[in-house]
This record gives sequence, C-alpha cells and structure tokens, in this order.
Amino acid sequence: MSVPGARRPRAAARTVVRDPLGAVFLLRYDNEEVGPHWALPGGGLDPGESPREGARRELREETGWAELEPGPLLCTWTHDFTRAGVPVRQHEHVYLAEARVPRREPTPEATAGHRAEGILGTRWWTPDELARTAEQIWPPGLGALLDAWSPGAAPADLGYVAVGTVSHPAR
Repeated sequence: MSVPGARRPRAAARTVVRDPLGAVFLLRYDNEEVGPHWALPGGGLDPGESPREGARRELREETGWAELEPGPLLCTWTHDFTRAGVPVRQHEHVYLAEARVPRREPTPEATAGHRAEGILGTRWWTPDELARTAEQIWPPGLGALLDAWSPGAAPADLGYVAVGTVSHPAR
C-alpha cells in the first residue's frame, strides 16, 4: 500500500565540468513539479553501481566526453522532484571533473538522446553568471560551493534542500 505524499528514494550522481576559466557546463530541464532549472550532467544510479561509477557513466551518456573522469567529491544533497510522473526524493553525490577542459559542446551522439531525457538545452556558465543568476541551478549555491572548495577539502553536505523555493540574490 502506498502512502499519500510518499516519495520513492532514488540515488544519483553528477559531475561538475569546468573550463580553464572556471565556466561550468549545465543542462536545461523543465520539470513538471519544480519548473525550469539547470543541472550538472548526471542522473540516477543503476542497480549495484557506485556513485562514482554512475557519475562517470552519466557524464559520458549526456556529453559524449569519454576522457573525463569524476574527481573529488564536492558535495552531497537531497531534494524532491517528479521524474516520469513519479515523485522521488533524490540523494545526489556531486563530483568535480579532475581535468579542466576547453569549452565544447556535447557530441552529436550524446545530444541525440537529450530530448527523450527531458534535456532542453546546454550552456556554459561563467563564475560571475552563476553568482548573479536568478535562474534555478541544481545544486543551489553551486558557484559558492566551487569558490569555497580547495584540494583535499571535505565534501559539503547540503542536507535536504527544497528546490523551487530557493532564491539566489545577486552578490
């Protein structure tokens, strides 16, 4: 018997991909529950898959960039949204790509499946744009997380974040 308002748990992993000047690659979604937002390449884990393995697989599937590897863990966070009509509570591991890569677009093979996955577009965001945007970015405060991160730092635990209600005033 299902409990009204209950959400299915879902584990996921994502990867921050930055260019040499600190711009971050994001994917655009428009979710039925939380509305338009930008997110890092990534998604749900397959059965038996570790978060790092899932981040690697999802990064390759969504960008086609096979040489990139998820590096250190930046943060974890939990949020709610509806995926394919099912309310989920998703716990995410967010990794940094170890290599800083020049800006490029996803491969044609990767973008061929974007629409079916609900991906509406892609964009590179500069650090200043991340800091000043009023648009919803997942995870919230991504620019500040990246500004605060240093090699060897412990990953941030953002806990549960109610997305869709977070505002990002300009700094």
